[in-house]
Amino acid sequence: MEVLQRATVPQLPQFSRPNWKPTKHRPFCCFALESHNNIELHQDRLQSMDDGSERTQSDIWQLFTEAQRNIMYLNKQRVQAIEELEEMKREQKSLLEKIEQLEGQTHVSSEEDPSSISSELLLRIDSMVLTGILDTREASGFRGLLTDTKSVADYFSNMMSKSDAEVLAELRHFSNKRKMKCCHIIHICTEMEPVASVGSLASYVTSLSHVLQRQGNLVEVILPKYASLNLEKVKSLREIEAEVYSYFNGQLHRNRIWTGVVNGIGVTFIQPVYYSSFFSNEKIYGYSNDFERFSYFSRASLDYILKSGKQPDVLHIHNWETSIVGPLFWDVFVNQGLAATRILLTCQSFKSQCLEQPDKLAMCGLDPARLHRHDRLQDNNKPHLVNILKAGVVYANKVIVMSSIHSKDQIISTLSHGLECALGTHKDKLLIAPFGYDDSNWDPSRDKFLPRSYSADDTKGKAVSKVALQQQLGLPGDASSVLVGCIFSEDSEVDLEILKSLAWDSSRRGVQFVFVGISNISGMNGEMESFQKGLKDRNVRFLDKYDESLSHLIFAGSDIILCTFNDPMIQVPLKAIKYGAVPVPLNVVDNELRHFINPDSQRTRLSEYIINTFANVPLSQALDEIKNKRSQWNEKVKDAMSKDLSWDAECYDVHVSAYTSLNNLNM
Repeated sequence: MEVLQRATVPQLPQFSRPNWKPTKHRPFCCFALESHNNIELHQDRLQSMDDGSERTQSDIWQLFTEAQRNIMYLNKQRVQAIEELEEMKREQKSLLEKIEQLEGQTHVSSEEDPSSISSELLLRIDSMVLTGILDTREASGFRGLLTDTKSVADYFSNMMSKSDAEVLAELRHFSNKRKMKCCHIIHICTEMEPVASVGSLASYVTSLSHVLQRQGNLVEVILPKYASLNLEKVKSLREIEAEVYSYFNGQLHRNRIWTGVVNGIGVTFIQPVYYSSFFSNEKIYGYSNDFERFSYFSRASLDYILKSGKQPDVLHIHNWETSIVGPLFWDVFVNQGLAATRILLTCQSFKSQCLEQPDKLAMCGLDPARLHRHDRLQDNNKPHLVNILKAGVVYANKVIVMSSIHSKDQIISTLSHGLECALGTHKDKLLIAPFGYDDSNWDPSRDKFLPRSYSADDTKGKAVSKVALQQQLGLPGDASSVLVGCIFSEDSEVDLEILKSLAWDSSRRGVQFVFVGISNISGMNGEMESFQKGLKDRNVRFLDKYDESLSHLIFAGSDIILCTFNDPMIQVPLKAIKYGAVPVPLNVVDNELRHFINPDSQRTRLSEYIINTFANVPLSQALDEIKNKRSQWNEKVKDAMSKDLSWDAECYDVHVSAYTSLNNLNM
């Protein structure tokens, strides 16, 4: 530009000079290289003018125009570069935010379910042992480190996608930093919620395992790989490429081993290859070869434990289906590296026992002649047969009977179904544990079916639920009215005459009644409908169809729930308690519970509380208390609602006591 200013330009044409000032900017050589070369070319041309070369007016105008165009081009490129730079900054910021979000989600996931990482790591250890990468001694030491699931999750949260070699290196590093003592428990069972569920065993195994893991114990579960298995509920399911054989019917048979995580619990699934039809049926139980099916599974479970080098503190077996583990363990496996392991049997009920011919014991490697004795497996009522549930009772170090209401003496004398002799002989190792209350679906403080939530600290929502129930059923709307609910299932043992008598007497007192349920008893629904019509009371409703949302509202809106206490799980009374409705015995037989109270009889704390507080209070007495002692009644209801009835409470205490006593046997 300086050269241009010094040039003498005669008779320039008139034009308006643009109002332009040079703007300082950062050079962008990638965009301006070509323009820079053009400017140098123009400077050379102008230099020629200083040397006396003659330039015409059109040449000068062309040079000026090109220079101005180049300047505009540079400015345009500069603006474009700045915009691209800003876009890159925005993209970088967005990417960083996404990375932070993903890291946060990973951290939250680990915080929500640290036991899942621990369980996945446990299964990786099993895989490394079976494939020969890791020896059994070191694996046993690693398993003992996995009880502190929070620390494990923090340390290994980003390691589960790594190779076995990388995981093993980190395990050894973690082992050097921290070694802990724990109780290692392996459940050998036939059910587990939510992958294979029929009865109370499924929820018991899953709920207890969760509690034990939260308290720092190492828990595993071994299940048959049923064809009907709910695989959608299994996380990280994979087959272990290893040869695991088990003895059955005189030969060794190969099994396919699958591992996965179910609700944060490490689970191993055993699938027979030769006897593939054993678990290919739709149902879990109810086949003529059930003994063969579950004795094969029991033997295969022990063979797998031995092959993988596990040395659990406790093998926890359940009901008759895995009771054969007891004699198999003590007669075959105990001297193969499992000398420190002990056996605990849990019975949900003694109704199902499995009686078989003695010679069938040889199929899984047992000696029939040695076991067919009155002090071992011989059935007390049919001495020519062996009793498989009795095998568990005799050979287990501890036996836990699940019952929330019955005492030990009552179970032995009236609920043993022919095993009273065996239970009496082994009475000292018999314990009673109550079922835990599962509040995942039944909790008034977060029940989606209620118009307003409530708790023991704030019960206002209960009155709201009562009004909502009255409106839905067309009952007179009055929150001060006493409302009695009765929900019975198809299998409920209901005395119809007693039920009608209670409704008739209460109707005369202005009590509102709601009956819900479908009964298998012939003609019962029809009789109840006729009774309701004959009663001609607008305060009584009978519904012969079960409705999930309505059942929640009945528990919440009722002051009293008529129910039976004969069910060992007593889930209906426990639901009533948690929803602030007093459970009152429905049948006369329930009132006989008062005769079972024996100061010397061992029963659970929950059983004592239920019997002393609710089970011996007839409906007429409960109605009198509501009318005449309302404040005391409300205090009793609030106190009941605040009780810890979960799996973490007494059920956990009983099991930990049993595990501890078994560990003490090794000291």
